[in-house]
Amino acid sequence: MSITDRRLRQKEEVRVLILDAAWEMVVTEGWQSFSIRKVADAIEYSVPVIYTHFENKDAILLEFNRKGFRLLAECLEEAKIGKDNPAAQIDAMAHAYWNFAFSNYQYYQLMFGLGMPTCETARKIPEMAGFKDAISSSIEALTPADRKDSVDPFLKYQSFWSMLHGLVSINMLGKPDNQHGGLAEMVLKDVICSFIKGIVS
Repeated sequence: MSITDRRLRQKEEVRVLILDAAWEMVVTEGWQSFSIRKVADAIEYSVPVIYTHFENKDAILLEFNRKGFRLLAECLEEAKIGKDNPAAQIDAMAHAYWNFAFSNYQYYQLMFGLGMPTCETARKIPEMAGFKDAISSSIEALTPADRKDSVDPFLKYQSFWSMLHGLVSINMLGKPDNQHGGLAEMVLKDVICSFIKGIVS
C-alpha cells in the first residue's frame, strides 16, 4: 500500500470515528447536547482535527440528514415491493413512513425538527430525490387517465408528505415510543383512504 493510500485510509477511518462518536452522543444525550468539542473529547482528538474532516457542526448534521433520507427512501421502496396496485403502494408507503419515524426517532427529529425541508435544503440533500420519486411514481400511476390534466402530481406529493408529517408530529410530542395507539392508527388509515379517493374520484 502506498503512503498516499495509507493516508487516505487513515483519514477515512478518523472520519468514520467522528461520525460514530457523534451519533452515539445523539442517541444517548439528544441533538441539543451535540457539539464539536464533545466529539473531539470522545475520540481523544483535538478540535482542529475534527475541522479537517468537517467544516463545522452543520456539516456533520448534514451527513446524518443525508443518511436519514436515504434510509427513509429505502423503507418506502421496500414497502412497494410486490404491490402492483398504486393505491396499495401508497397505503404501504404511508405505514412505512409512520413506522420509520418512530423506529428512527433521532433521524426523524433531525430531518424534520424544524418543519418541512425547504428547496434549499433539498439541493443540499440529493438523497431526498429517492424519497420523492418513490411517492410521486405511485401517485402518477394511481391517477386515472382522464384526470391527468386536473391532478398535479407534485402538489399531491406535497400533500401526502405534509399529511404524514403532521400526523407523526402530533403523535410524537415527546413520546416516540407511543405510536401504536388505536386512535392514531385509525386516523392514519382514514387520511390515507381520503387521500387516495381524492385522486381517483
